[in-house]
Amino acid sequence: MGVNLFNEYEGDLNGTGLKIALVVARFNEIITSRLLKGAEHALLKHHVEQTDIDVVWVPGAFEIPLVAQQVALVGQFDAIICLGAVIKGQTPHFEYVSAQVSDGISTISLETRKPIMFGILTTNNMDQALERSGGISGNKGYESATGAIQMVNLLKKLNKTFKD
Repeated sequence: MGVNLFNEYEGDLNGTGLKIALVVARFNEIITSRLLKGAEHALLKHHVEQTDIDVVWVPGAFEIPLVAQQVALVGQFDAIICLGAVIKGQTPHFEYVSAQVSDGISTISLETRKPIMFGILTTNNMDQALERSGGISGNKGYESATGAIQMVNLLKKLNKTFKD
């Protein structure tokens, strides 16, 4: 009991030397600017240099996957953090945008084999978005940034471990 019988792998939170891109939607900027501040805070706290952080603004959440793919294909970033806010309204628009953005981000990550983090809030109302962008529920931008650092470091460990 208490003895680990398995090999375990996880990424650490050391962002030294990492180059990170953030793709941020302007639509609902009152929310996305808070997500961006959270992400930037996390990256700097975990030793990513300010000069190694690039921010790319897009009109809305729907445009995030295309730009995230373009940024990933450039090949100079270790991870891409996608930040946006899709807030439910009176029409089915919310469901279409949410589904397309999540599918797009997932596909890009798998195709490029890079961490493409999903920092897109999909909430029922503005209050929920405010809570998740620095309110009582934390900051999804901060969480996405720490996840990006961990994923880059985990993939590096796995590549090194299984190539040797």
